[in-house]
Amino acid sequence: MATVVDLITYPVKGCAGTSVDSTHLTPAGLAHDRGFMVVSVDGVYRTQRRDPRLALVRPTVSADGSRLTLASAEPEGGHGALHLDVTTSAPRRDVDLFGATYQGIDQGDEAAAWLTDFLGAPSRLVRVPPEHDRKTDGLTPGTSGYADSSAVHVLSRASLAHLHTRLAERGAPPLAMDRFRPNIVIDSLPEGWQGEDWAAEPHAEDRIRRATIGAAELGYTKLAVRCAVTLVDQEAGARGGPEPLRTLAGYRRFSAGGVVFGTKFAVVRPGKLSVGDEVAVEEWGEAER
Repeated sequence: MATVVDLITYPVKGCAGTSVDSTHLTPAGLAHDRGFMVVSVDGVYRTQRRDPRLALVRPTVSADGSRLTLASAEPEGGHGALHLDVTTSAPRRDVDLFGATYQGIDQGDEAAAWLTDFLGAPSRLVRVPPEHDRKTDGLTPGTSGYADSSAVHVLSRASLAHLHTRLAERGAPPLAMDRFRPNIVIDSLPEGWQGEDWAAEPHAEDRIRRATIGAAELGYTKLAVRCAVTLVDQEAGARGGPEPLRTLAGYRRFSAGGVVFGTKFAVVRPGKLSVGDEVAVEEWGEAER
């Protein structure tokens, strides 16, 4: 057993996340997760890989999804909060995500102007249309909004603690969990639990093939291949150096290319999730390498 210690949703792809005590897990992931995306005027997705200031945009969505607020994490800078009525009836437009074409609903000139000013690059904001039917790859089929791939990213505190040990050996400081932008963070059950404590094992999440959390069920899709977004200091909105990719390259290289840290899952059964829910693994497998 393990327990959920944090649930984070990222309403706008590439922007800051919001921790919640409970939420509904939909077929496309945590409620409102990656339901919006910032794009260039040509419709190409923006990402912290090229626009690290996205990390300083703090979006929040009303429970029913009808209102979106964009706020700046900068204490000063003249970027007041923008409150938008979300539209799902505006014309659709083509948007590009990793070279694949999807549809997006443009959220208007006011949102475009706010983001253009904040990022210093001409930008638009689009929303996933209700008819969005994206199919995601991996071992378990699924869907997602504008996430990089699968609907849910799971990471354990034990995996991060092990990375911190490796960083310390290099004389490097620890890194915050938000560098890896997980949706579900898991940890061991409280002290006194009698039984196997698999969550204390670094990267045990790599071996989960099917798990029940709260009322929902997840199915393994793939390991999370890490990119330059992990180099971005999420509080500063700027690249902070070669870590963690330099250290991960020493012990987490993936045979298919790149380095891996954390695990991606598809939603097999939607349902309510809450911090404190137990993670019951129904099926284990061998970790990919």
